[in-house]
Amino acid sequence: MANKTGKVARFKIQRRVGTELPGLGKPGALERRPYPPGENGNKRRKYSDFALRLEEKQKVRAHYALREKQLRRFIRDAKRGSASNWVNKLVGLLECRLDNVIFRLGFAPSIRSARQLISHGHVRVNGQKVDLGSFVVPQGAKVSLSDKGKQNQIVLQAQKAPRLEMPDFLRKDSEGGQEFGLVHAVPGTEHVPFQFDSGLFTEYYAARSV
Repeated sequence: MANKTGKVARFKIQRRVGTELPGLGKPGALERRPYPPGENGNKRRKYSDFALRLEEKQKVRAHYALREKQLRRFIRDAKRGSASNWVNKLVGLLECRLDNVIFRLGFAPSIRSARQLISHGHVRVNGQKVDLGSFVVPQGAKVSLSDKGKQNQIVLQAQKAPRLEMPDFLRKDSEGGQEFGLVHAVPGTEHVPFQFDSGLFTEYYAARSV
């Protein structure tokens, strides 16, 4: 029952924002019902400027499976220093989160599933176990699975049918017969795997303290 409810909720989130969010791991949410959930969902909606900006923020939160507090922390980190385009830097941080890297490498069908693999101790970064999905993988780091993790049914199924093509900031390689993923470049807004308006996102947080 919980799994069914979770699936319905993930479909509703995508219908509400009108966008397929790959990180949720449930494709096809908009195929049969390309309108928001609810009794009046199939009626044409009128958006205010605020609603458009809010929707862009909600896409990011839902896809990367973040709480508002977590997202604001990453925004603060992105705004540090002299980065002129903090949204680009933010996306770089989010795309390099370990849970997202595992998902984008095709080792898990969703970001939440990737987070489970990590919390259960199945993921290695440069040969060391890391059990925090929020860990930001540095450029040049090697990401791999434990022997037990490689036999996990979720991993095996995800590898047979990856949710997304692997982005160009990642690549797979092997060493001593052991496969690993490598973060070889810094990702930016062009790597967000759904329709994303960085301007609206910036405007949402422009007048808000983070």
